[in-house]
Amino acid sequence: MANDYDQRLLRVLDYVYEHLDGDLSLDALSDVAALSRFHFHRVFTAITGESIAVFIRRVRLHRAGILLLTTDRTVAEIAATVGYPNPKSFARTFREGFGRTPAEFRAHGTPLPPLRLGKQGVTQMYDVQITDEPDRRLAVVSHRGSYLGIGQAFDKAGTTVMARGMGPNLGAMLGVYFSDPQNVAEEDLESAAGFEIAEGVEIAPPLEELRLLGGKHAVLRHVGPYTGLAAAYQYLYADWLPGSGEVPRDGPPWELYVNTPMDTAPETLVTLIGMPLA
Repeated sequence: MANDYDQRLLRVLDYVYEHLDGDLSLDALSDVAALSRFHFHRVFTAITGESIAVFIRRVRLHRAGILLLTTDRTVAEIAATVGYPNPKSFARTFREGFGRTPAEFRAHGTPLPPLRLGKQGVTQMYDVQITDEPDRRLAVVSHRGSYLGIGQAFDKAGTTVMARGMGPNLGAMLGVYFSDPQNVAEEDLESAAGFEIAEGVEIAPPLEELRLLGGKHAVLRHVGPYTGLAAAYQYLYADWLPGSGEVPRDGPPWELYVNTPMDTAPETLVTLIGMPLA
């Protein structure tokens, strides 16, 4: 059985996500982890692959990006919400992270609204291939709520597998989406975040085993920020599927992340969306 470092670091992850505008000092987080401040930073960095300062900055900017795209709050209000009481400092840090000012990000990053019958406009085209996908065994962390908030589940899954030394047994990173956001209340959306994992490797809480059946799939390739995925799903289901002659099979759609925001600019992120076909 794995040691309890995964539990210590998961407490820290939850605390950071829930207190972005609070005390995230090394002393405070060391107390949350119940580790000496002299060792906590080394343990966190060694297991997660990033320093605690980089992690906090990443989570703050990710939350800020979501708020910019999904609310009408002012930049100053969003800055304070994610722990930057000085809007100028926030704007500078945000630009360093995203390559755009918060205002530019809001103007350019907002996804297009779903297509409406009777409306004129240009439909973005995507590459969709019919493929034979393998069966996949996943180690995941469940998420409930807005799909834009699934990053916390990914952080939990990633930290857990690394703390348990499971890295050599991992494959691709995937998200599985069980609910239709057009028909299910945001707070009730169900999804899961995790990694492909080899057979025979133990999966223990907070990780859960999830198996995806392989076989015939439609796979759409999306390039760009995750905020554009809603438009990609709209194309796959509303434009590609009706003209394809294909019928969806009972099974959730999934996303396979070819690269990640940790080392890739938003404009060059590559996501594969898989739809099981009969």
